[in-house]
Amino acid sequence: MERTTIDLWVGFFVALGVAAILGLALKVGNLTSSNIGETYTVTAGFENIGGLKPRAPVKSAGVVIGRVDGIRFDAETYEAQVTLKLDKRYAFPKDTFANIYTAGLLGEQYVGLEAGGDEVNLKEGDKITHTQDAVVLEKMISQFLYNKASENKSDNKAAE
Repeated sequence: MERTTIDLWVGFFVALGVAAILGLALKVGNLTSSNIGETYTVTAGFENIGGLKPRAPVKSAGVVIGRVDGIRFDAETYEAQVTLKLDKRYAFPKDTFANIYTAGLLGEQYVGLEAGGDEVNLKEGDKITHTQDAVVLEKMISQFLYNKASENKSDNKAAE
């Protein structure tokens, strides 16, 4: 009888651990439900979206106000067209800025909206024209190394 009780408790804790890992995986993958009600759709074009993925959060002032609905490549403009679903409770001016930021240690990327000053608000199907691309770490490192190499060459020529 005692062996059966121990096996039951071990099974309970294993099931609890599996449920916790599943919950964590859903949270990291942005697959958990959110409290976003009715939405309207806007698009934004970016030259580089980095690791942005569908279902990534759209935030303003740190508050989740929508989700990335889809990403596609536009062969005419050679840009990534990002479709955003924003909660209808939040109206943004037409001159709103859309930036791609990185949050957390895992490098989760999200779209941040910074409201402009226009009196006319975005509506269904509008395009956000003011955008800033994702910061790509590899590009920054290569630019830094290139600048350092250029400085060393100019220092060596000046010493001669």
